[in-house]
Amino acid sequence: MLETKPPSLERYSKGKTKMSDAFVAQGLIREAFPKELYGGYKAAVYAAYRYISPRVSKRFTERRARAIWDGEARRIDMEEADALRAALIEEARNEQIRLRARLASLDERIAAAEAIAHRQAMAGQGRQVGL
Repeated sequence: MLETKPPSLERYSKGKTKMSDAFVAQGLIREAFPKELYGGYKAAVYAAYRYISPRVSKRFTERRARAIWDGEARRIDMEEADALRAALIEEARNEQIRLRARLASLDERIAAAEAIAHRQAMAGQGRQVGL
């Protein structure tokens, strides 16, 4: 049997449900300051505090950063949200730099391995010819 909403509730429905600002901020702070990069929860929260604190006009504490991280913040100021978005962009740039450096390192390893394999192949051909 299909369940339908009573008509009285439909008129108060707001359509699609929106995520709260606190929930969005929690996702932003966790993405901008990943635990894996900072070595754990406390270090990531402290890094968020150190980044956001000078970028907002109000007093921003480590406890406030922890409340946002844990999803316990009741509200998010626009300054905080802007700082979190800026942190996310900066983290994306930093990750891009790290990935490019990692790719360059891997390219060097592959080139070195191919050079060794080429030298060994050439040495093997030289032995067959009798050099």
